Amino acid sequence: MRNIRNLYLPTRFFLLSGGIIFLFILGFPWSIFTVIGKTALVAFVAVIIADVVMLHGKSVTFTCSRSTSRLLSLGNDNEVVLRITSMAAIPLSLQVIDELPYQLQRRDFVKYTHLEPGGKEQIIYTVRPLVRGQYNFGKVHLFVHSVIGLVQRRISFDFEENVAVYPSIIDMKKYELKAAMSVTSNFGIKKMRRIGHSYEFEQIKEYTIGDDYKSMNWKATSRANKLMVNSYTDEKAQQVYCLIDKSRYMKMPFNGLSLLDYSVNSSLVIANTSLQKQDKAGLITFSDNIGSIIKADRSRSQLKKILEALYREEESRLDANYEKMYTVLRRTLRGRSLIFLFTNFESVHSLERVLPVLRKINKLHLLVVVVFENKELINYYRAEKKTLKDIYYKTIAHKIASDREQITNELSHYGIQHIFTRPENLSINAINKYLELKSRGMI
Repeated sequence: MRNIRNLYLPTRFFLLSGGIIFLFILGFPWSIFTVIGKTALVAFVAVIIADVVMLHGKSVTFTCSRSTSRLLSLGNDNEVVLRITSMAAIPLSLQVIDELPYQLQRRDFVKYTHLEPGGKEQIIYTVRPLVRGQYNFGKVHLFVHSVIGLVQRRISFDFEENVAVYPSIIDMKKYELKAAMSVTSNFGIKKMRRIGHSYEFEQIKEYTIGDDYKSMNWKATSRANKLMVNSYTDEKAQQVYCLIDKSRYMKMPFNGLSLLDYSVNSSLVIANTSLQKQDKAGLITFSDNIGSIIKADRSRSQLKKILEALYREEESRLDANYEKMYTVLRRTLRGRSLIFLFTNFESVHSLERVLPVLRKINKLHLLVVVVFENKELINYYRAEKKTLKDIYYKTIAHKIASDREQITNELSHYGIQHIFTRPENLSINAINKYLELKSRGMI
């Protein structure tokens, strides 16, 4: 009974069955087709029996394994590898189905391959998780058929495993080298000119052409009997906080990810970048209540603490309480800090309600407010409209897009730094802003 339950009938079986039935139908007016149909039916049954026996031979066995990353990265393409080895003495064709986690919403996943006797196959595919949490991979099913192809045999492997989807570790590693270079010069990444230098002493070195004359160390020059200059490096141990708004406005989706997810990924990148630059990284999340609070530090375990906190964050259904956030901020932060505020202002009015709090924060710290650009909205109002209803919607869309520009102007008017960016470019623009402010000595 177990063998019967694992047998499946492919399309070829039904096509040939339909052909035999058609022969019997033709047999009513012409009896010769009845004889042909009976002969074809006997041959058909015999071939099916031979196919079943062939597929259930002792040598028809397989080994299979699934390899995934220990942690999957949110919003990135993560590779999954299936390795299949055939021990059969005959060539076989396979239809491979992997039971993917329900969060991926992929119900049509199937791969096809062909294995010669003793052959090996490696199937690589990618998954792009859009929600943080635990993902359960189920069984791997192999639907095997021979050259005859009238019957399929299912062979299942129980590889059930849970894999956690964390904020984008892939992005964090990708931008790690760029942060170490202090400037980013890859395609599509803004080139940033360093303005002046900070004044944290690093070493005394021999003068080379191009060194600043103002850094000349005359005492060391007289002792060494050659020109010596002081070398400076960026100031270290400065506090960098990511302040994430988890209110309902951050649920807006772009390319499958919400604004909160983009903010979470970017916060991890900024934290790793600041720790690489030997600064202190911290995290505060809030909505109607205060969420996670991780004080700025540069210990080895700091990045892991921030990663675990970001992994657990979820959007709230209520509005953000900026007054409560400001109270906690005053109590938590000691000394001047660089604060990246990830939020979403839908209108100028929504900014004006919290602007007094933002100005208070900016007086004590260096505040950078992230303003998201709605690419879909811009493409909508730029497209040609013909009906009166579409023209009305276009006017509203243009008004909303204009409000975003007015928000950035309002922030600039009060001396508040901002990043006006599309969600998908948030991480690299935030890194550039951090490096720019650090090189200018504004922190």
